[in-house]
Amino acid sequence: MTEAEHRLLIDLRRRGLVSGNVSRWGYPALRCVEAGHEPQRSTDATPLQKRFVACAHATNATGTDLCASWVEQSFSRLGLGVVLGNARELCDRYCPHTDTVSLKVGMIVATPAHPYTAQGLVHGHVGIYIGDDRVMDCTEDGVRKVPLGLWLSAYGLMADPRWGWLGSLGLG
Repeated sequence: MTEAEHRLLIDLRRRGLVSGNVSRWGYPALRCVEAGHEPQRSTDATPLQKRFVACAHATNATGTDLCASWVEQSFSRLGLGVVLGNARELCDRYCPHTDTVSLKVGMIVATPAHPYTAQGLVHGHVGIYIGDDRVMDCTEDGVRKVPLGLWLSAYGLMADPRWGWLGSLGLG
């Protein structure tokens, strides 16, 4: 267990969200990428996938509970159209995958619910996989980059995180 995972578990236990190694909702407290199930590396991304990651880096934070808006604005910069919905809707419509081996650079990573805000309970959370085991998302603290395993653990307490291509438009 890494130091960051240890700190996350301590915080989740302090909040009463985790007991032992299981969340209050029966999901694993820690999620890691299993050997042989590694997601795509940024060096293996197509030019369009890399452009989407660059668009995400160029998109300003949209504010508290507006993670889907940030993802949608990042995507619209590609010029491939506009996709709208809250994080839960994006998760339900476009995220069928749960095995990290299928996770590609530029895919959205989402969960239909999380316990950290009232809006999160209803609408979930969404970010963008940027490669090299990192997810980029927008929270009340702004746009950030988080290790994939920590993101999956933190937001996978109430439901399994899933991923897929926004708008069903594969970039790879």
